[in-house]
Amino acid sequence: MEVVERAREAFLSGRSRPLKFRVQQLKSLRKLFLERQDEIAAALTQDINKSQYDLQLYELIGIDGEIRLAVERLAEWAAPRPVEKNLLTLTDRVFVQPEPLGVVLIIGAWNYPWAITIQPLIGAIAAGNAAVVKPSELSENSSKLLKELLPQYLDKELYPVVTGGVPETQELLKLRFDHIFYTGNPAVGKLVMEAAARHLTPVTLELGGKSPCYIDKDCDITIACRRVTWGKFANCGQTCIAPDYVLCEPSIQDRVVEEIGRTLLEFYGDDPMTSPDYGRIINARHFKRVMALLEGSEVALGGQSDEAQRYIGVSLNPSVSPHPPPPPTVLRDVQPDSRVMQQEIFGPLLPIVTVSGLDEAIRFINAREKPLALYVFSSRKRVIKRMIAETSSGGVTANDVLMHYAVPSLPFGGVGNSGMGSYHGKHTFEQLSHLRSCLVKPLALEGLNQLRYPPQGPARLRRAQLLTQASLCSCPRPVCVCAVLASITALGLLVALLVVLLKDSASS
Repeated sequence: MEVVERAREAFLSGRSRPLKFRVQQLKSLRKLFLERQDEIAAALTQDINKSQYDLQLYELIGIDGEIRLAVERLAEWAAPRPVEKNLLTLTDRVFVQPEPLGVVLIIGAWNYPWAITIQPLIGAIAAGNAAVVKPSELSENSSKLLKELLPQYLDKELYPVVTGGVPETQELLKLRFDHIFYTGNPAVGKLVMEAAARHLTPVTLELGGKSPCYIDKDCDITIACRRVTWGKFANCGQTCIAPDYVLCEPSIQDRVVEEIGRTLLEFYGDDPMTSPDYGRIINARHFKRVMALLEGSEVALGGQSDEAQRYIGVSLNPSVSPHPPPPPTVLRDVQPDSRVMQQEIFGPLLPIVTVSGLDEAIRFINAREKPLALYVFSSRKRVIKRMIAETSSGGVTANDVLMHYAVPSLPFGGVGNSGMGSYHGKHTFEQLSHLRSCLVKPLALEGLNQLRYPPQGPARLRRAQLLTQASLCSCPRPVCVCAVLASITALGLLVALLVVLLKDSASS
């Protein structure tokens, strides 16, 4: 594609490298979201019925925070990073220098079409890369608007937008990029990785999965269910780190169902179809997929649907109307081999699987693919510590859901089947940078290099081992106790080495 060629030419021109240019582009990107909020809100309402409040909470606040952080810290992130030396490199300058990778391909997702697409772009700009942006065709209105707006605020050649569906994505994947950043599902992630392998292109894959939520009987179940209900049914359940299913003991299952039902009524009212806070399934195909997952499971709340409105559930108050609008659906006594437990739900269905306690919950989680997120609710620190220590997931949050995503200092990413690589804040900058190892040696003091030159012997080998194994502090502070002690030690060893070298020279 010509846009990719132009992006590479623009990158090779060097104009994306100066920090001043990067900061200017980041500020222009922030200006886009400050000035065009109404248009973005309208597009999201058409795509997924996202309210103005949800736009701010789930999309714009995170984008604005990421941009401001990058602008504030960019000089620090991009600066050379001194590292420890050994005695053989005592007189050298040894450091890590972050440098741009080149041209990055960013393939966005439809469930949060602005945040998930723009946050990697922020890191790509901050790291000095060019970036080809491919928004999801499923969020059609947001995709078109992004293509229209981005060139008005950013460098058109360095940061082009490519719209279209599967054919356009396939054509992009045939081309060589220096990094591919994909957010989506594991099936497509494998295709992305396969395409990237042809060019030995590194990838970041954010792939989701079935994120478990264990509710311990020893916790405030009302608060736990309130937080789970929010995290599960926000954006109509179409969130990659939404609690996918609940694990709890049989003795509290009825209470969990009751509290979730009460919270749903509080959040969305008697008539959820009129609530501006409850979204829609993205399209008819996903609606049918989600509805098919109900097969073979016992419905505790909800279960009816309105395909025309892409709604799933049934009213909590049947007296409202003969054909009431549906809120989310909760399933009870779900079997591990049921259909709803075989894939990520990505919709407003919440299965409850009963387990005998913490031990069985941990075994249940470990018997399945590693999830993108894991949640545990308990008043006992021991339970939380065991869940963290004895399971694996991309991220974990105790006594809440989703909130680890909102901390820019935490790397956000998957593990195993839920993805590879991570981003947010400085982690995005580093993910899209090459951390280049640099050593700058003076041409003086050539005598110190005799240890590595032939002819070799046992004495020289022993001295080389001594000098390479002794590390010196890289602390940047002007006064550092460990640095002073290391310098004194190094000076003594250096004097001893010079004496040996002089003896070697005299004997020869």
